[in-house]
Amino acid sequence: MRVHFIAIGGSAMHNLAIALHKKGFNVTGSDDVLFEPSASRLGKYDILPAQEGWYPEKITTELDAVILGMHARIDNPELLKAQELGIKIYSYPDYIYEQSKDKLRVVIGGSHGKTTITSMILHVLQEADKKFDYLVGAQLEGFETMVGLTHDAPVMIIEGDEYLASPIDRRPKFHIYKADIGVISGIAWDHINVFPTFDNYIDQFKIFAETIQPNGKLIYSATDEVLNAMVAGLDIDVEKLPYSLPGYTIENGITSVITDGKSYELEVFGQHNLLNMQAARLVCEGLGISSADFYQYITTFKGAARRLEVVGKNDNATIFKDFAHSPSKLTATIEAVKAQFPNRQLIACIELHTFSSLNKDFLNEYAGTMNHADKAIVFIDRKTFEQKKIEPYPAEAVKNAFANDNLLFFNEPVELLKYLAALDITNSNLLMMSSGNFGGINLVGLKNNLL
Repeated sequence: MRVHFIAIGGSAMHNLAIALHKKGFNVTGSDDVLFEPSASRLGKYDILPAQEGWYPEKITTELDAVILGMHARIDNPELLKAQELGIKIYSYPDYIYEQSKDKLRVVIGGSHGKTTITSMILHVLQEADKKFDYLVGAQLEGFETMVGLTHDAPVMIIEGDEYLASPIDRRPKFHIYKADIGVISGIAWDHINVFPTFDNYIDQFKIFAETIQPNGKLIYSATDEVLNAMVAGLDIDVEKLPYSLPGYTIENGITSVITDGKSYELEVFGQHNLLNMQAARLVCEGLGISSADFYQYITTFKGAARRLEVVGKNDNATIFKDFAHSPSKLTATIEAVKAQFPNRQLIACIELHTFSSLNKDFLNEYAGTMNHADKAIVFIDRKTFEQKKIEPYPAEAVKNAFANDNLLFFNEPVELLKYLAALDITNSNLLMMSSGNFGGINLVGLKNNLL
């Protein structure tokens, strides 16, 4: 098979390109900008484009398929050439389905926890020495790529994002996979640039549930009222499996889950992760792994990249970085760290970086989300406003939206770094949360300064 990637440098796109190359496909690609680590990883497999930019001459009738990334525009010259020649064009979720349509498909959806649930399942399957293909949204320890495709694995585990498939396919990605086992971790409004009302957003999860194949399973969080109401109204031929918090203890900064009279010490923590674990357990039981084996395997799970990832620590302080950016993720992450270390001061810093989080009409969704932090900091890089063509707003608007008069606001990376570097974090935890990079702040350098 000869496949060409338009916008090969994307996170999922370059991983899919590598996976297909390793499967024996002839892979080429283009992109107008290639960042690290995509460039180096593509270079390692000799599929890095020789030059940045779009080259319609790469699109010929010798290609079996073109895979179109979300980063490309609808007037992309390579896309126009492929359409002109009548070459089959796939979004990457389309192509994932194409590669897995003869396998059992597990699809993990939800506004939060998708990556962690998927990662937990992959960890347990790997520990159990099972064969599986996968698509996950973060780099995991023990996995070279974020996409794995083989000829013989009987099952594929897919992180099912609700964002759009491609510039010419406006379906949410998770509608495309046709799950045999579907998971919904929770519903909290996001992507308001695409789903302008909460009801419209909820509808996407309803459609996802309706795409689960007959006699399949829907695994969902019983702790989410919106989700429970949606599931109650579904008329679908699937087994509905709710999950809730297990019994657990926290002692000396270590969380243990208690089940069937046994205690299992974990390397992750937080009620949101305990819920994620129960979703993963139900999936794994559906794949033939016993509950006892699941808990034994999960004790060595260290978490996905940028999910309460430890940047550095000493005996009385820890610096975490986390992907949290939406209101529900922000609340869950702050509460997790506060509950795990109740005697330490919590300094929490969130970078607002996505279109939704920067939308002034959406900003009020953050009201009260940082109230459990002892020091609350919000950062918006001034350049992000410019890049996204959003009118900047002052610190007072942010404080009012978060309903927190003590909140500190920064819009210059240099000023934020200056403030953080001057902190005394003795008997404290510093929690840095963003889907961006804090305007280029080096967190390892900050760690070396503080610890």
